[in-house]
Amino acid sequence: MTWGYPIMLFVGAVSSALVAGIFYAFSSFVMPALGRIPDEQGSNAMNAINVAVYTPSFMILFMGTALLSAVVAVRSLFSIESLGSQLVLAASLLYLIGCFGVTIAFNVPLNRQLAAGSGDALWRKFLRRWTVWNTVRTIGAGLASALFILALVLGYGPATAIA
Repeated sequence: MTWGYPIMLFVGAVSSALVAGIFYAFSSFVMPALGRIPDEQGSNAMNAINVAVYTPSFMILFMGTALLSAVVAVRSLFSIESLGSQLVLAASLLYLIGCFGVTIAFNVPLNRQLAAGSGDALWRKFLRRWTVWNTVRTIGAGLASALFILALVLGYGPATAIA
């Protein structure tokens, strides 16, 4: 019996919830606020945010949660017949694909386009598309957190963890 695995699930639940909260803030009020100011100012502010986001505090949280999700996903495969393992696998995939994957495939390329281009039309298109994909990754990270918690609540903890 080991406490390490349930602790990993707890950390996965908390960290994916934190990431979901950050992304939720952007979809719910940061991007709408940037959309209310003159286009050039909104675009410049977003470009500044896209540079400032590369801090250890955010990157460790964002990428560390992806790494942790990959580790617990692999570990869940060893007892995939249990509901707890299935929940952990689903949570991990939601974070890895629905949050991390969406970021890499959609949000980062949009950020790069915005940094390279200019003009009101580009900003307005960016604002809509980026917010849609940000909302997708918010949902992915939020559902991942909920499933990690559900796995823990249903007893996928120290008594049932792989030793």
